[in-house]
Amino acid sequence: MSVDIVLPFALEGANIRGKLVRLGPAISAVLGGHDYPEAIAAKLGETIALTALLGASLKFDGKLILQTRTDGPLNMMVADFTTPGDLRGYARFDEAKSGFESGALLGTGHLALTIDQGAQMERYQGVVELASDDLAAAAHSYFERSEQIPTRIKLAAGPIITGVKHAWRAGGILIQHMPGSAEPDETGAEDWLRVCLLQDTVQAHELLDPQLAPEELLYRLFHEEGVRVFKPLPLRAHCGCSATQVRDMLARFSAAERAAMIRDDDSISVNCQFCSREYVFNAAEFD
Repeated sequence: MSVDIVLPFALEGANIRGKLVRLGPAISAVLGGHDYPEAIAAKLGETIALTALLGASLKFDGKLILQTRTDGPLNMMVADFTTPGDLRGYARFDEAKSGFESGALLGTGHLALTIDQGAQMERYQGVVELASDDLAAAAHSYFERSEQIPTRIKLAAGPIITGVKHAWRAGGILIQHMPGSAEPDETGAEDWLRVCLLQDTVQAHELLDPQLAPEELLYRLFHEEGVRVFKPLPLRAHCGCSATQVRDMLARFSAAERAAMIRDDDSISVNCQFCSREYVFNAAEFD
């Protein structure tokens, strides 16, 4: 298994753990449900890869939701990870807005990370500033403020052509210096700096290359650190929407609000923003 996984690993020579994500058919399925420009699809691919890296740390049944809101052309993205490994995401953008052609997609705004443990539990949310197109930098800020764990992340996403088929790949690698003592010693700091420098050498094409196994990439980067991998977590594209959920949502609207949604054929149509599936209901069933 070398694709659509999160592969946990540890560096035996340092108190460092990490995860590597590889997405192929799953990210193609998510992005293929929308007619996104390539630059938008690539940024959403990175967002979903980041969501998978973070969601794979959940120790309970629940959901991790990552959302961006900015003043740039790509004004909103939402991606979520539902245990044990379901991924989905969508983006909202304005091609006419200044900055789209130059590739400055996000502008300034914030990134929110929400952990949902179910209806009976309180949600946890952390929010950090998003001041550039670098999602990894915003994630670094989140860990520094909320978790106080030194963390470094690299992300990549892009299209590939295999034969006549056009598909997408996304990938990422996360490393964390785990707490070992109240006061990190000089050796631990040196270990962390060295591993960060090694991680910085990874190229986008290495994170995406379908011919390069995840274990081989980790060995290429960290063999001198004694890298050890663990059981991979399988991932899939899965929305989870249903006619029952949409009907219940419509039932919560007022009669006046539903009346504004009725089409000429006396039906109400709702499209899922994540998977683009259309749900059609007879307006009379809500009377």
